[in-house]
Amino acid sequence: MKVYFLGTGTSQGIPIIGVDHPVCKSADSKDKRLRVSICITWEDYSFVIDCGPDFRQQMLACECKRLDAILFTHEHADHTAGLDDIRPFNFRQGPIPVYAHQRVIDNLKKRFDYVFETVNRYPGAPAVDTIEVVNDAPFVVGNKTAIPINVMHGDLQVFGYRIDDFAYLTDVKTIAVEEIKKLNNLKVLVINALRIEPHNTHFNLQEALDFINLVQPEKAYLTHISHLLGFHEEIAKKLPENVFLAYDNLEITL
Repeated sequence: MKVYFLGTGTSQGIPIIGVDHPVCKSADSKDKRLRVSICITWEDYSFVIDCGPDFRQQMLACECKRLDAILFTHEHADHTAGLDDIRPFNFRQGPIPVYAHQRVIDNLKKRFDYVFETVNRYPGAPAVDTIEVVNDAPFVVGNKTAIPINVMHGDLQVFGYRIDDFAYLTDVKTIAVEEIKKLNNLKVLVINALRIEPHNTHFNLQEALDFINLVQPEKAYLTHISHLLGFHEEIAKKLPENVFLAYDNLEITL
């Protein structure tokens, strides 16, 4: 199984429009971050977790030619705003399965009503098949089982996902003990680390490191990073030996 980091930035991306912060001015390509998303592939299957506003650019960068499903974590725009750009996959494959909490499906139906129109449907509109994700109810994607991980993004429920020995959690601030138990014996954990200072709805760096120490994966990668975390090169040197800063277009193999 391969994991391709399509984007590793927070909601505004890095650089932020009109901001003169040194990280936003960095010439290091690892300091330039699109909105957070990953592509997971194995055998002939290809899935993405989240589909943000940079989706088209990300699909071109990773040269993705087939999309078997989208797994959504939650409804915020930086995770969903690219839904219209699934159309090239629709034209070749037909409707794309979309897995999400029912609340997220309902939100998509409001924001992308034309996608779900059945009466006067525009022939070029995106097409999806929605499948509700329910906590404690694993489901099959391709020929593997995905386990939903229920976490809290402030007061908002968010799903992370575990597939085999890999788990992807983003926009986490708190997580219940019973959900942490679903993360035993991981080879790779991907977890959000927004910045150095505390934040009311996201792990900061220390909280992410504490969580990694609790879960004890073989390796961990930090994502959903803002410019306030600092320069990639400088922060990477300060991390434990099994913890890494993810960056856009990084690919890892499990």
